[in-house]
Parts: sequence; C-alpha cells; structure tokens
Amino acid sequence: MGLQFGAAVLRSYESRFTLEEVTLNAGPAADEVLVRIAGCGMCRTDLAVRRSAGRSPLPAVLGHEGAGVVVETGGPDTRLSIGDHVVLSFDSCGHCRACVSGSPAYCGSFAELNLFGGRKENAARFTDVAGIPLAPRWFGQSSFAEYAMVPARNAVRVDPALPIELLGPLGCGFLTGAGAVLNTFRAGPGDAIAVLGAGAVGLSAVMAAAAAGAVTVAVDQHPERLAMAERFGAIPLYATADLPDRIKQLTDGGVQYALDTTASPQLINDALRALRPTGHLGLVARLPTTLPLDPGTLDRGRKLSHICEGDAVPSLLIPRLTGLWQAGRFPFDQLIRTYPLDEINEAEHDCQTGRVVKPVLIPRTEKEYP
Repeated sequence: MGLQFGAAVLRSYESRFTLEEVTLNAGPAADEVLVRIAGCGMCRTDLAVRRSAGRSPLPAVLGHEGAGVVVETGGPDTRLSIGDHVVLSFDSCGHCRACVSGSPAYCGSFAELNLFGGRKENAARFTDVAGIPLAPRWFGQSSFAEYAMVPARNAVRVDPALPIELLGPLGCGFLTGAGAVLNTFRAGPGDAIAVLGAGAVGLSAVMAAAAAGAVTVAVDQHPERLAMAERFGAIPLYATADLPDRIKQLTDGGVQYALDTTASPQLINDALRALRPTGHLGLVARLPTTLPLDPGTLDRGRKLSHICEGDAVPSLLIPRLTGLWQAGRFPFDQLIRTYPLDEINEAEHDCQTGRVVKPVLIPRTEKEYP
C-alpha cells in the first residue's frame, strides 16, 4: 500500500472537480522530492485544459503553482532536505540546448513534460481508489492535492519565515508577469511600459515595473482591476478606440515596452501602435486565432515576441521576488484569496468570472506545517 491522500481530480473536460483519495504507489526517485502541499494557486492554464480538445490526458490531478514542505527526498542529488520549504515551478528536461543555456522555459520538451503527458518514467504511479492510473504529473507536480511528487529541479528552496501557503503563484503566474518586466524587458528607471489586461499576470507585471522604477500604464475594462493597478503604481486607462493616442499622451510619445495578457487582436495592434521606434511588445497568452497585424505596426524596429514563463530561471527569480515582497515592493499577497481544497469548484467559478484575481487552494491548515 502506498501513500494515500486527498486530491482534486478532473475526470472529464466538462465535469466539476471531485475531491478523491488517490494513491502514490512508489517513493521518490533519485532526482525527486515528495512535498506536502501548503497551498496551490489556480492558474488559467489549469482551466484551459477544458478547451484542450483531448490533448491533455484525463483523469488527472491539475495544479501547477504549488508550495509546501519537503517530507522525503530521493537522495543527496536533489540538494534538498526534509523540512525545506519550497516553491514548485514548471518542469524542464535539464539537458537540451535551451536548458543548459539558462532558458528552461524554452525547453525542447516543455509541452510534453508540462501539458501533454508528463514524464514517461513511473507514469502510472498515481492511481485512484479503484486502482485506475491517473494522468502523469501536470507541470511536473499536480499540486491540487495534499502531496506532490516533483523533480527536484522544479523545487526552489525559500526562507521558512515566509508564508509558504501563499507562495505557489510565484512559480508561474506572478513569475510570468514579473519576469517579462525584469528579465525580458529589463525595464528600469525612465522606461515606459503598457500592460494590457489587469489579471494576475498583468498586475504582477505592474508591481515589478513599479519596483524597477518604470512608468506604467495599465489597460483594462473593469474599474476594480484598474483601481488595483493604480494602487500598485500604474496609470489606469480604459480600453477605448483611441487607446494608442492616449497611451502616447500619458508617456511622452509612447512606450518602449508593452505586455499583452489578453490575446485580443485589437489590443495587440493598439499596443504596437503605442510603441516607440525599436519598442518591444511581448505576448504571454496563447492566441486562439490567426493574428492580423495592421500595416506599419512593425515598422521602425518594433518587434513582437511570445514570452514563456517570464523568461525565468525559477531558482533565480523566485528569491528575487520574495525579497522584493519582504521589502514591501512586490505585494503579491494582495491579489490572493484562499479557499479550502474542497471548495475548488467555487474557486474556479470565482476565477472565471473575475471575482478574484488569484485563488489559492489550501489542503491543510497552516499550523500543521513546520
């Protein structure tokens, strides 16, 4: 009999999550650690599985913004110890050209490892009460659960004084927005940035831009989201027909950088028109349709690129973000609302309807963690 624990299982693309008992039938391999989950953020990528047309296998335990405490390791090669507090991030192979050059978000096996099947080794270790295998680990973790078995390279050790149950979104959503500003754009004082969409990724980008000393314009259609962006240091702006001109008026002629989180063709073209010459627009959302570009939008050295996971090396960026939070310059906790794991369907509803920026699911009470 292996380790049995509670997990939220998605059995079909249309069904609700169900809280079930699952079994882990083997301990960690030499490069793995077992983590007791303190909290796991809910990301829209988790919810996009419902639209994946069968590409992401089910039944599965989703969740890829986990954080918790190491309870077992596969050995010294993990460089982690029992009792370590860790934030879990995306999976990568560690040996392809992208990984060895310090760009794990562009790992040659990224889609296979994170979205469409997981690691082939020990793929059937997780089973339900009937002994039916669950899909291999989502993003190398499957953290909508009380425990997660993860490759050690996915786990980033953090200060145990930090509120571990809230740190999971630093492994993906907040990492993506902040990383776009700090890594991709390398924004600094005097730079101007437009952020389109004030959700979890967009607001984390706003916070990072403020920490970097950049001037930021945040664009959204919801007044409460714009109010949050303004509180975090951005100039709030509604999306209107004259958006490029209004951005230029507010930023002395345009922005050097823009980050789109909406995948809206109209807003993407507006952002390109608001760029200064040689400006850079980064996209983080996957485009659902063909993207038409207006004539002239890429003239004069302007460029458009997709940014994955904030161009981050998680072991470098996550400590940087926790340090900014401790200094009061990256208040990501203000975006979070916590839910017990058994309220995952309510959390999904609130996330989809925009009632909450970042749901975080709590499998256990805080006092149960060292």
